[in-house]
Amino acid sequence: MTHPLLDDLAPLTADRFAAIERQVAGLLHTAQDVVITQGEALLPLEGCIRGAAGPGTTALNVITGPYGQTFGDWLRDCGAKVVDLAVPYHAAVAPEQVEEALAGHPEIDFVSLVHAEAATGNTNPVAEIGEVVRRHGALFMLDAVASVAAEPLLTDAWGVDLCVIGAQKAMGGPAGVSAVSVSERAWRRMAANPRAPRRSYLSLLDWKERWIDAGRRGLPHAPAQLEMLALQACVERIEATGPEVVMERHAAAARAVRAGAVALGVGLEPYVHEARHAAPVATTLRVPEAVDASAVVARALDLDPGVPLVAGGGTLAQEMVRVNHYGPNASPEVVERSLAALGGALAD
Repeated sequence: MTHPLLDDLAPLTADRFAAIERQVAGLLHTAQDVVITQGEALLPLEGCIRGAAGPGTTALNVITGPYGQTFGDWLRDCGAKVVDLAVPYHAAVAPEQVEEALAGHPEIDFVSLVHAEAATGNTNPVAEIGEVVRRHGALFMLDAVASVAAEPLLTDAWGVDLCVIGAQKAMGGPAGVSAVSVSERAWRRMAANPRAPRRSYLSLLDWKERWIDAGRRGLPHAPAQLEMLALQACVERIEATGPEVVMERHAAAARAVRAGAVALGVGLEPYVHEARHAAPVATTLRVPEAVDASAVVARALDLDPGVPLVAGGGTLAQEMVRVNHYGPNASPEVVERSLAALGGALAD
């Protein structure tokens, strides 16, 4: 009861909540409505899909990693017809591939894309893809959880209708708070969807009706107070440091990991083949054949328990190591320690 985070903690007012929304909107370069959701980013991601998609929807779902697969599952569960565009995890999707898929299915009215896949270490050219989607006229949903603050994110300029972010990666904040920007036509799509969640934690329409349309005078429910204050602190820290400085720090960490892994000479290779397709938020590395990536990570963490190393998920656990150089870990010291631990583990 005497913890400093709990001492004299005043209630979070509606005005303070709305002010944090405006700060997040500035980070996203958007004039659209921003809803700050009280939970990890999977909450607004699922809320966007269930709100905007239904039996009459035909969706193009771009898969460059595990989150794209999850979006496809949700879309099918909503009754949507789904056209999957899957590309190898070691690359990015090309705008021409998206254009070809849209031309082959002119009925597509919803496109889902992950900006940066931290799990696979790739990033997609959203600006160019957004232009293709805009010409086609489809609603465009973007998962920017791993890209926000690590690389440019121009929501309105890129034609993104639903842009979801989380604070736990490059922003250097907690996982318990997230946000989504919603365009006017996305709101209209949800309002016209009889299967959009209502009176539900997944309902974005509840936030619009009970919070935005009501003039932001009274919050629909009690906010996660500490997480909201942490989100505000993250945005203000990025603003004070300079977004370009924060993004360059992440880009420098990614370049250093890719170059350093090869320079070690122990058989590590960048998992994402081309540097331009590599995400600044995390770098994935392929271990030598006949070596188990999970065992390498376990040994590396024995050597230095503090380094941000994990093995790939699922079947990738045997071949992929991921260096999560985001937030405070986007630093030369952490990169050097991570590479030293990997080199020592592989030598052993």
